[in-house]
Amino acid sequence: MALGFLDRSRTVAPPGWSRWLIPPAALSVHLSIGQAYAWSVFKPALESSLDLSGTASALPFQLGIVMLGLSAAFGGTLVERNGPRWAMTVSLLCFCSGFLLASLGAAVEQYWLVVFGYGFVGGIGLGIGYISPVSTLIKWFPDRPGMATGIAIMGFGGGALIASPWSAQMLESFGSDNSGVASAFLVHGLVYAVFMSLGVLLVRVPAEGWQPPGGKKPQEQQASKPLVTTANVSARNAVRTPQFWFLWVVLCMNVTAGIGILEKAAPMIGDFFADTPTPVSASAAAGFVAMLSLANMGGRFVWSSTSDVIGRKNMYRCYLGVGALMYLGIVLLGDSSKPLFIACALVIISFYGGGFATVPAYLKDLFGTYEVGAIHGRLLTAWSLAGVLGPLIVNWVADSQEAAGRSGPGLYGLALSIMIGLLVVGFIANELIRPVNSKFHEPAAATAAGPGSGEERKEATGR
Repeated sequence: MALGFLDRSRTVAPPGWSRWLIPPAALSVHLSIGQAYAWSVFKPALESSLDLSGTASALPFQLGIVMLGLSAAFGGTLVERNGPRWAMTVSLLCFCSGFLLASLGAAVEQYWLVVFGYGFVGGIGLGIGYISPVSTLIKWFPDRPGMATGIAIMGFGGGALIASPWSAQMLESFGSDNSGVASAFLVHGLVYAVFMSLGVLLVRVPAEGWQPPGGKKPQEQQASKPLVTTANVSARNAVRTPQFWFLWVVLCMNVTAGIGILEKAAPMIGDFFADTPTPVSASAAAGFVAMLSLANMGGRFVWSSTSDVIGRKNMYRCYLGVGALMYLGIVLLGDSSKPLFIACALVIISFYGGGFATVPAYLKDLFGTYEVGAIHGRLLTAWSLAGVLGPLIVNWVADSQEAAGRSGPGLYGLALSIMIGLLVVGFIANELIRPVNSKFHEPAAATAAGPGSGEERKEATGR
């Protein structure tokens, strides 16, 4: 494949290109890398075949989330400069080769290779793939940025909906010993490579001066909204504003609260109802994981689209405030009713997904579209920390409570109470967000030169 094929200039859409072809391109990548949320399906097989603890079997997932944030932060400017096709190709190579390395590690019973392959190499693919279509979709849909980012990031939430039953079926067919896990990893890597290549071939960027059909105006020109700016801020300046760091805290708290449940979903529902007359079977627990994935996916589209109407700040008030109440419901009443437990968990995870999908539009409101992809990448370092904190809190507390002789819901009460506190911290940070000071705005000439020119100009002038 010639390098020119990946060049940004080769991806400019010709006249008449439908913007509705871009969401399928984004979904092919996000549905693939969204497999990460189905990692818990592999945990029991890895723990039994390689003699691992629950904390150890979470390491590939945790490292993958850390690398997602770091690669998005450091690769964001490259993605803006080189274009979405280049980024999707890098994501494909890293994510799928990570599975192949993990397969080798499981086959030879070298767990460090599973962690390195799936977590480190595959995690880079997660980060680059995650941000690759976001800014492109915002530029194609300036009239509905929340819906656009919801479409893109919806796929990441829905990836586990496909991967969870698919992975479980493969483990049943291949076996849950180390060779069966290795075969499942191998098939995942090969199939996802084919699926992600569809996005590489289909994605396009809008031509200079392109306008939405039907005379639709960008959202910032539709009505006066205090937090929606018509100015632009570079990625370099954005990280110097308090607004960036308040939003960083908001995202970190919301993700930590949700990811702890996601990573431990299957064993958690089993433990909650283990001592009841109707315990949850392994297949029912896998179905619960699939339902969470559906809520995660649906929340990304529904809540992010809703934010176009009620505003981003109000939407996050719901995510954080109502989310805390849902956690309180599980702590106080969760083991008394399966429907109540499931309903609260579904709302929490829908808010978790909605928080991810809404944050690029929140960034676009505060900092403009100039380098929103690069700013988004830097913000995802919050996800890196949350990817460690959430599973660590839930697993560590559960392990320590089990060592203390507790069982059932008693394993999780303390961890869930901690999550409520984190959501309150995020709620306060969201209340502190105000419009960005005009001293951080880029001059019109710099934004007209394209992404990355602001950093190059400042590096050249030292300002």
